[in-house]
Amino acid sequence: MATTSPRHVAPQRSASIFNNIVGRATRLGISVYGSRVLSVKGRKSGQWRSVPVNPLALDGERYLVSPRGNTHWVRNLRAAGGEGELRIGRRTERFTATEIGDDAKPAVLRAYLKRWAWEVGAFFDGVNAKSPEETLRGIAPGYPIFRITSR
Repeated sequence: MATTSPRHVAPQRSASIFNNIVGRATRLGISVYGSRVLSVKGRKSGQWRSVPVNPLALDGERYLVSPRGNTHWVRNLRAAGGEGELRIGRRTERFTATEIGDDAKPAVLRAYLKRWAWEVGAFFDGVNAKSPEETLRGIAPGYPIFRITSR
């Protein structure tokens, strides 16, 4: 397991509205630039919790990156043993997630920022896809990343 960082950026009202719109569109089968709805059982309630996410395909693998850090979905996914679902419309994909270590994160972070900086760049405090390797390595502990595999 990777180092757990206490970093967590709580969503602002505007972000909640944006997530709500993207989540609804994705539930209807309209992907917003690759979006999916992530569903994971809650670590305390056991009830399914859902949030829109941007899965990243890189070098034949797929990843979930948490730009806001140690969020509720991250903690729920850890507590659920890495089991969850990704949905778009009526299609559901069950997956198993494995958290990657900090040393493996820079390449994933770079690719994630290259693809979604327009949406999540504000959560990276000036770090972008062109930032030096050592900068990406330095921020890696604050960004949980999971490799996902279909079950």
